[in-house]
Amino acid sequence: MNGDGAVYQQIGQTYATTRRQDPRIAAQIKAAIGDAASVVNVGAGTGNYEPVDRLVVAVEPSPTMVAQRQGRSTRVVRAAAEALPMADGAFDAALAVLTIHHWADVHRGLAELRRVAGRQVVFFCESFVTHQFWAIEYFPEATSLTSERDVPGEVVLRAALDVREIRPVMVPPDCVDGFGAAFWCRPAAYTDPTVQAGMSWLALLPDEARVRGSQRLAADLASGEWERRHGHLRELDEFDGGYRIAIAGD
Repeated sequence: MNGDGAVYQQIGQTYATTRRQDPRIAAQIKAAIGDAASVVNVGAGTGNYEPVDRLVVAVEPSPTMVAQRQGRSTRVVRAAAEALPMADGAFDAALAVLTIHHWADVHRGLAELRRVAGRQVVFFCESFVTHQFWAIEYFPEATSLTSERDVPGEVVLRAALDVREIRPVMVPPDCVDGFGAAFWCRPAAYTDPTVQAGMSWLALLPDEARVRGSQRLAADLASGEWERRHGHLRELDEFDGGYRIAIAGD
């Protein structure tokens, strides 16, 4: 994670609108945190999945993201994951939600989580699953982005942390949080510039690639081609988009 939060200075403008806490996912993250009385949320962004019933300190380098925090901890530190300004063992748990793929040095950042907290809870995605998502067909350039090309998954987490459990996080059809695969059965959302702006894998694309993909998807929706190829997804109660929660340490 760049110390100045440069990525989220670019893509974080619409987070308060499109990236809201989904209560079902929040419940899973809270269960993973357990009874930890103090939590450091690293790469905290707007703080959507921070517990509100205990001490939380947010670490977030981007002022754009910090400015959009509402109803969350006011204890915010501007810093990068790779150099947390906290003492060893200062917290019961360290939380990282859909952020490690943006860290400049993920191994160093994970080592910092382990240093400052006895338990580490990491919400991440497995690229071998996410790169099979149907929307990649329309925006194939996304897999070449730095943040998407070498996405750290379970193998990296197990090498850096004492991982006790990996829990799958299935995406509901009406997911409130507009992350990458949230609209798996609501395809028109991927043509909406506001929605796109809140997803790093789309927001960081060259404009021409994003426009080209949006136009192709819109055409397939209008012709019925998307429905023919992917309409069966609408029959599912949930979707595996590759999202996982790793629980490590105590």
